[in-house]
Amino acid sequence: MSRQAKSESELTWKELEIGGIVTEPGSASRYRTGDWRSQRPSYDFSRCIKCRLCQIYCPDGCINETDKGYFEADLYYCKGCGICATECPTTVITMVDEGEE
Repeated sequence: MSRQAKSESELTWKELEIGGIVTEPGSASRYRTGDWRSQRPSYDFSRCIKCRLCQIYCPDGCINETDKGYFEADLYYCKGCGICATECPTTVITMVDEGEE
């Protein structure tokens, strides 16, 4: 489709949510996509500086702020990619095998 023939229902880049997160009903939030991961994030919050980098870099947008101001993945949606652990500057997050505690 050419640029001139663009449908009025299509969003432009200015109208998209930051990070491309799907927010409308009927989105992927209805599906528990974390059920098939092989690794999950484990946390040692004693080293956390609350920088929010894990939340910023999470491709699934599944890291939420807790009541104490820390950031933790919602394991119903976390796919275990490990990007949060890689980006964490203080190694608060480590990836462990799904069966480990």
